[in-house]
Amino acid sequence: MALPNIYTDVNFKNQPFSSGITSDSSSCTISDSSSCTISNSSSALPKKTTIHKSNPGFPTLLLALWIFFLLLAISFSVALITPSSNEDKVWSCCPKNWKPFGSQCYFTSRDSASWSKSEEKCSLRGAHLLVIHSQEEQDFITNSLNPRATYYVGLSDPEGHGQWQWVDQTPYNPNATSWHSDEPSGSTELCVVLSYHPNVKGWGWSVAPCDGDHRLVCEMRQLYL
Repeated sequence: MALPNIYTDVNFKNQPFSSGITSDSSSCTISDSSSCTISNSSSALPKKTTIHKSNPGFPTLLLALWIFFLLLAISFSVALITPSSNEDKVWSCCPKNWKPFGSQCYFTSRDSASWSKSEEKCSLRGAHLLVIHSQEEQDFITNSLNPRATYYVGLSDPEGHGQWQWVDQTPYNPNATSWHSDEPSGSTELCVVLSYHPNVKGWGWSVAPCDGDHRLVCEMRQLYL
């Protein structure tokens, strides 16, 4: 006798297949062929996790730029408050064949010319005729002069009224002069020369005609580098 087919439905709910599956809905059908089919309606797969990494180079770059500009600002401030003057300059010099004394340079010429021509010769060298500020300066100059010659200095009386003037506009001080004992003398001799009197006090100032030919001494400030 033939047996009737028996159909049985078995439902399995919430049966995990693995620890990675969160929820399953499975069905199994048993037929006369004794076969069982299990189907999954859904499977929960592990989710891919994305890790966002920060860029450590960007803050480091900002810090480096901040330090750079800070150092730049400090350097600029120091440059503004640092005073500059001739005393801060290390190198000072005179042109070739010029002798230094204090902050000045001196040149002695063997050429002879009138007072105005002598001043012109000095001017072409960027200088002027000698202006004597002290006895020490005069002693330094006369140590290298020929005592048999006379030398123009930058002192004159253009109007002939005793109004002596230095070529560099230095005020004339009658209490700081080195006139020989019989000088100044004459009314037409309006220019001054350095001359040597061996029987008196050595080198001193004498009055001479401005158109006479005498040697000259030029003076200029030292060059600062």
